[in-house]
Amino acid sequence: MAKKSKTQKAKASAARQQRKANRELEEQNPTSVAEATEEKKGGLFKKGSEDKSASSNDTAKSSKKDDKPKKKKRFQFFRDVKSEMKRVTWPTRTDVLRWSGVVVVALLFFGIFVALLDNVIITPLLVFISGIGA
Repeated sequence: MAKKSKTQKAKASAARQQRKANRELEEQNPTSVAEATEEKKGGLFKKGSEDKSASSNDTAKSSKKDDKPKKKKRFQFFRDVKSEMKRVTWPTRTDVLRWSGVVVVALLFFGIFVALLDNVIITPLLVFISGIGA
């Protein structure tokens, strides 16, 4: 199992603290917490008269933005790769050495297994079969 990065640990800790705070608030005022969560959800799924006027202004602004040509973002791929590589959880030196040892031992085992299978079982069997036919 891979170790969690600092960012993942921080996000998990923040989520735990948020859940704890929500539980404490719910114990104090069960109705106000329910109303607060409904308001948050309502803002995402329902459009009121205020949202409609704001969305009409947004469409006017977006049409003005569309008139200007979009700039090409050169080397964006490389910036994205760099940011993703910072998020990678890299194995420790001992993990790399341990798993490299496992791979080498497995290669040796299967190499010896195939050599024995070929020289001790398959080759004598083929010699025996070819001697019968001649």
